[in-house]
Amino acid sequence: MTLETEVQSLRQVPMFRDIDPARLKLLAFTSERVTFANGQRFFTQGDVGDAAYVILDGAADVLLETAHGQLKVAEFGRNALIGEMAVLAETPRSATIMAVGDVVALRIDKRVFIELLAQFPQMAIAVMREIATRLERTNARLASRN
Repeated sequence: MTLETEVQSLRQVPMFRDIDPARLKLLAFTSERVTFANGQRFFTQGDVGDAAYVILDGAADVLLETAHGQLKVAEFGRNALIGEMAVLAETPRSATIMAVGDVVALRIDKRVFIELLAQFPQMAIAVMREIATRLERTNARLASRN
């Protein structure tokens, strides 16, 4: 995958859409392209949040450790941003993210991610909306289990 291809992939992510191409190129350049095999973890619930990820290809499950074992609460696919909550809140990871099949992702360092949000308020708002939507979805899912 070339830098231009990664920039095109980032442009597909809704919260990166309004960021100018030069800045996206810098983001792609300063980020690390990583691959995960089926069943491999991006990170584990409780880990330190040191980076956010954008899934470029493939899918990943969101798993919570509960008293009754692991519970799948969501699945994310291509262009999804994951891991941003622990980066923003400076709290341990709230869930485990595991690759479903082979996954290619862009790892965005915490410092770079925070800098982007500071420079682009519209991106910060988009991230907050995404987190609020996920919380609402999770609450609804949990309520329907009771």
